Amino acid sequence: MNARRPTIADVAREAGVSPSTASVVFSGKTPVSDATREKVHDAASRLGYLGPDPRAASLRRGRSGIIGVVSGGRLGSVFGDPVMRTTMDALADAVAPLGAGLLLVREGSVVAGEPTLLTAPIDAAVLIGCSGLLREHLASVRARGIPVVVIEGDGGEGVPVVALDNRAAHRRAAEHVRDLGHERVVAVTMPTRWDSESGWISADEERSTSVDVTADRLAGFRDVFPDAAAFAGVDSSIDAGVAVGRAIFGGAGPHPTAVVAQTDLLAAGVLRAAEEAGLRVPQDVSITGFDGIVVDGLAPYELTTLVQPAAAKGRAAGEAVAALLAGESPASSSLTSMFREGNTTGPAPAGS
Repeated sequence: MNARRPTIADVAREAGVSPSTASVVFSGKTPVSDATREKVHDAASRLGYLGPDPRAASLRRGRSGIIGVVSGGRLGSVFGDPVMRTTMDALADAVAPLGAGLLLVREGSVVAGEPTLLTAPIDAAVLIGCSGLLREHLASVRARGIPVVVIEGDGGEGVPVVALDNRAAHRRAAEHVRDLGHERVVAVTMPTRWDSESGWISADEERSTSVDVTADRLAGFRDVFPDAAAFAGVDSSIDAGVAVGRAIFGGAGPHPTAVVAQTDLLAAGVLRAAEEAGLRVPQDVSITGFDGIVVDGLAPYELTTLVQPAAAKGRAAGEAVAALLAGESPASSSLTSMFREGNTTGPAPAGS
């Protein structure tokens, strides 16, 4: 049995046309008659020809057609986070005209032979929520001649950034609960490091926070409540928020009258834990989030939150990648979030 992959020349011979004619039928770059197209496709079907070898096309272009995307934490959290999915969808749409697709790469390799930021055959890299570990790798990545774009982080000089007003936006949430009269307030954060455990954040840990988004949002909270306690979740999820809420509300009082959470998923989990503890929202405790997503099962509540432009982040990053691959030097961009008051915040309880 001949296991050789059929070529475009084989298809042309089978169809009785020139190789160049068969080639343009598959490329679509030059019009051909319907009869010729049908004849070529029939020949390809008989031979089992599936189209041009993408590896050969990559060699001709000098590109792999792959954009590496690195986000801190577990890959499962990427798919479970609606904001991340929206950002990734928009990024994929933006690089599709380049003939490129996305490859998710873990921040730290845990499996032998697994593609990493340093080894994957990528044309460009997009780092989401740049952490200290990713910054350590940036010099090596750029030394390979791979263009880099950062979403919400600091990639250093010469690296275009798609920034979000994390500090100012989170400050707005903290100001909102302060203006409602709340004084016993707790911040619920994303991990301070992607490998860290859930728990109360010490002053030393807060100063050494390596995840830019966590640090920036916490800084906005600190602008309003410099001495308030902060508790980190193990990730950004409802389950993590429930665990944090149980820790916050489970002990002897006094409990906080307001929680300023760094994501809507964490806020939703904290809300469920508050109800478990017999607390009314917002009469006993006010809760704010960040993202502006739809959280299933949260009704009749609508979170007080900051609505962020997740799709715009992905589009901006994709446009920056396209510009870099074209030899241009795109400028960094800055996006803003919109405060939206829901029914999960209210005046501080009397006597609190």
